[in-house]
Amino acid sequence: MPRTSRTIRAGAAVAGVAGIIAVAGCSAAGTGLTAETDAADTTPSADATPSTDSGSTDSGSTDLGPADTGSSSTYVDGSYSAEGSYQTPESIEAISVTVTLENDVLTAVQVVGDPSARESEEYQSRFIGGIADVVVGEDIDTISVSRVAGSSLTSGGFNQAIEEIKAEAAA
Repeated sequence: MPRTSRTIRAGAAVAGVAGIIAVAGCSAAGTGLTAETDAADTTPSADATPSTDSGSTDSGSTDLGPADTGSSSTYVDGSYSAEGSYQTPESIEAISVTVTLENDVLTAVQVVGDPSARESEEYQSRFIGGIADVVVGEDIDTISVSRVAGSSLTSGGFNQAIEEIKAEAAA
């Protein structure tokens, strides 16, 4: 009997590890789906974004082309603010996003959070500390973050706020 019990436990352990690997592979694939919590993710998306851009200079040029055509902006220059919210396992959290636009490009970003859960405070702090490196200098139409400094859920609130800002700033 002890031998059968050991075999079952070993099989369960192997199945558990395989499940973790499968889930980790899915979240790293960048499909737009996020994990249930931020706890497992510690990879900044800033690392992924530059390597994609530097790997293909043509796609970087293509992304800049539509923003520059016609020398007119899609959005009115200025500073804009919006709120974004997102669901965590514990609560619904909100962030305030303020951006400055010049010729459709974000020249500054400020994010302020008011977390209700201790864990949310940690992840919002990470997000706030890393978001400028990811979005400043980018065309607002290309911005859609999924993970910043290990925080994936806060990105949902940020993206929501960016969509509201785009609607408000439309020329």
